[in-house]
Amino acid sequence: MSNHVNTLGQQIGLPLPHWTPCQKPSNTIIEGLYCRLEPLNCEQHSEDLWQAFSADKEDRIWTYLPYGPFTNKAQFIAWLNSHSNSQDPLFYAIIATQKTGKAVGIASYLRIQPEIGLVEVGHINYSPALQQTTAATEAMYLMMNHVFELGYRRYEWKCDNENQGSKKASKRLGFSYDGLFRQAAVYKNRSRDTAWFSIIDKDWPTLQARYKCWLAPGNFTIDGKQLSKLST
Repeated sequence: MSNHVNTLGQQIGLPLPHWTPCQKPSNTIIEGLYCRLEPLNCEQHSEDLWQAFSADKEDRIWTYLPYGPFTNKAQFIAWLNSHSNSQDPLFYAIIATQKTGKAVGIASYLRIQPEIGLVEVGHINYSPALQQTTAATEAMYLMMNHVFELGYRRYEWKCDNENQGSKKASKRLGFSYDGLFRQAAVYKNRSRDTAWFSIIDKDWPTLQARYKCWLAPGNFTIDGKQLSKLST
């Protein structure tokens, strides 16, 4: 319960007398040690992404997304092209710089609200080549770090409550569970209960330090195996 009251004696939220709106996330390259985030460009990234996503022969990566799987390359390129110039969602291609140097996944910022310092991460699609790699974790770190550097107060992660993999990932990445929105959406002819997670600005310094420690080259063997888990 808040310790702040107004002149009427009513409890109110923490005052923010010096709050100013944030800048929007930049539509520029974000460079890491193991991957690079590039603004999604259909002409530049479509071939790599089609090949990477096609490696999932069972189409598991599309189950909890509102679009896909695509029956042919032309359909996929049409979808990619329609989102390449979007500013909200703002899409990035994830480039595996230490391995293939090719685009192996996508992610985006969405519901970007600079006036209140809130942004969500979503449309995350990791190909088999990106899943469970150091680059996969670093991509999420780079996106978090970018918005908190811009002064955002809240960073959100939402998923279908049936998506156990996404919920497990959010916990590993340091998100806190905020609650369940029942029957929040309909997609692919089914109902969706949406689980909400977040990281807020006061959480970030501790999480950032843990990420930097985990991502340090000294935390990995020559063949890329982690010495300490991110959770520890």
